[in-house]
Amino acid sequence: MRSFLLLIFSVVSMAASAAVIVPKAPDLDASAYILLDAESGAVLVEHNADERLPPASLTKLMTSYIAVHELELGNVSENTMVPISEKAWRKGGSKMFVRVGTEVPLIDLLRGIIVQSGNDASVAVAEYFAGSEDAYAGWMNQFAERFGMSNSHFVNATGWPADNHYTTARDLATLSLRIIKDHPHYYSLYAEKYYEYNDIRQPNRNKLLWRDPSVDGLKTGHTEAAGYCLAASAVRENTRLVAVVMGTRSEEARARETQKLLAYGFRYYETRKVYDGGEVLQTNPVWLGAADSVNVGVEDQLYLTLPRGMKGELEVSMTTDEFIEAPVSKGQVVGTLTLSMDGEVQAERPLIALNDVEEAGFFGRLWGSIKLFFARMFS
Repeated sequence: MRSFLLLIFSVVSMAASAAVIVPKAPDLDASAYILLDAESGAVLVEHNADERLPPASLTKLMTSYIAVHELELGNVSENTMVPISEKAWRKGGSKMFVRVGTEVPLIDLLRGIIVQSGNDASVAVAEYFAGSEDAYAGWMNQFAERFGMSNSHFVNATGWPADNHYTTARDLATLSLRIIKDHPHYYSLYAEKYYEYNDIRQPNRNKLLWRDPSVDGLKTGHTEAAGYCLAASAVRENTRLVAVVMGTRSEEARARETQKLLAYGFRYYETRKVYDGGEVLQTNPVWLGAADSVNVGVEDQLYLTLPRGMKGELEVSMTTDEFIEAPVSKGQVVGTLTLSMDGEVQAERPLIALNDVEEAGFFGRLWGSIKLFFARMFS
């Protein structure tokens, strides 16, 4: 392996290293919670984040994700008419108040699910896409597995109390990030404060939409077993945070406790972009190739979450294969990038080839093999 050490000054101050003391996060009156940076994925605060708990209507984050996924694939449109069954119409709990036997545009049902937390709308959407709510729950579990939500299992589309229906604060944060990043066009639905259907105007139950202008989503939930829950996201300057709080005592408590978590994160942390995806970080020699070098970088934008006001030097270590042989495919992993500050690893990412390098011709490979033999012998 070949290692390169660099000091990056463009993303941090050139002042001498100065310790930043971050106070302990507040203890919340909640069963479980988590706070993370949406860009870097860094977890800033967590408590019982992997405890399996009933999610109540936070279930509908997955219900709406799948419907929007189908929208963006072009399998349906916003104006696709969805029939309302008697089962959907009769469903108890929070309602959009759709009428049995009618058809409702999909975009209206999405607002009914997201803004009004309508159980009737959720059942109607589930039945339309999968034929039954049970089948849709199976689809939800497939998406959960794909997203790495290893402590989640859904048996319905509403969050109605049921045995073996559970998730965790961490898994819900993962799902919230997918909603934000995968469906930016429809994410704005989660910021809508009111929605009126069937002459009934209902407010979004997420009180933080009124209290904090930086909050732009996501969803509330409540049952007796789950308590009062909230998944929320907010963005200030270049930092987006996602908070999930489960099992608080009241509607007011879930807003207050979530606000504490977000306030702590924004007060003491910030997000800094270090590299763009596809940016050339290094050029490495290639053996036995039609070209003698390959450009190396990271696949996606790389962000760090650092204590606000932290100053010093960011140490960048790039460790690559010492003898990279053609053929090389674009995207092929050829090493590792490690970012550290004050001796603490901040991030680690695979280094990939940014371009293809084809094999040399017969004589090029023959001569190259001889040179490679001696290079390895004396390395």
